[in-house]
Amino acid sequence: MARPYWSGHIQISLVSFGVSLYVATEAKSQISFHQISRSTGERVRHQKVLQSALDSGAEEAGAVVQKDEIVKGYEHRKGEYILIEPSELENLRVPSKHTIEVSQFIDLTELNPEYVEKPYFVVPENEAQAEAFAVVRQALVNMKKAAIGKIAFSGREHIVAITPADGRGMMAYTLRYQSELRNTQDYFRDIKPQEISADSLELAEALIAKRASKFDLGKFEDGYEVAVKELVEAKINHLPVPKDEAPKATPGKVINLMDALRKSVALDPKAKKAVASEKDARKGIGLVKTPAKAPRRKSA
Repeated sequence: MARPYWSGHIQISLVSFGVSLYVATEAKSQISFHQISRSTGERVRHQKVLQSALDSGAEEAGAVVQKDEIVKGYEHRKGEYILIEPSELENLRVPSKHTIEVSQFIDLTELNPEYVEKPYFVVPENEAQAEAFAVVRQALVNMKKAAIGKIAFSGREHIVAITPADGRGMMAYTLRYQSELRNTQDYFRDIKPQEISADSLELAEALIAKRASKFDLGKFEDGYEVAVKELVEAKINHLPVPKDEAPKATPGKVINLMDALRKSVALDPKAKKAVASEKDARKGIGLVKTPAKAPRRKSA
């Protein structure tokens, strides 16, 4: 197993247990580029030099500044910097560097996807922490809740949501601060309300029913990476370079939304039946026998 990205405690009132966080994602792309000089074919390297060497306009590059000479600087006035040593940052007084103090619990439905940044696996730090870990995890499962707290790493303090995961573990998700998400109304306020006809809505539901299936991420691949590999292979083998093609025209003339929906649904007749059966199930439709007519009496 990889080394933990963060180790510390989860604190819920007087309950505390040690955990380790592991980065849950990894870059799988096999495509990487380097910067190359077009004229010589050599790789271009970046070097850190003093600003004064660039400002002087000298033709020759300034002397390279060594790594151990570089520290962080905070610009408190134009052109004036306060130097910050790495050891000073390491010793900052931030309690969440060591402990995630849970401040509240929320419904899982409140965990809006637009605020989620990055996932982490959460496991007990050792066997001694496993009981408290398991009890809190099961309580979150039963109540369909997520724990909210704060955690500090990578040079900032993050909001974090902790949720139960499949199996016996938990997940931690760092969240964006509200100020980091642009105001939705700046983009949505100009969308004018539309009248939606029952027919078009039924056809749209039929189209969705046609494409509905269980979500399987394993079916997806990075098409951009595939295309780059094809490009590289073509260049290696001195073959024609693949080029982008114009989108294929939609068959038939689509006059309006209703026609587009009808044509889409018509590609699979089962789609409309699927929606009809779902609607019948919601309404609880059943067979009702029509009472037989009583026979006419003969006149005396």
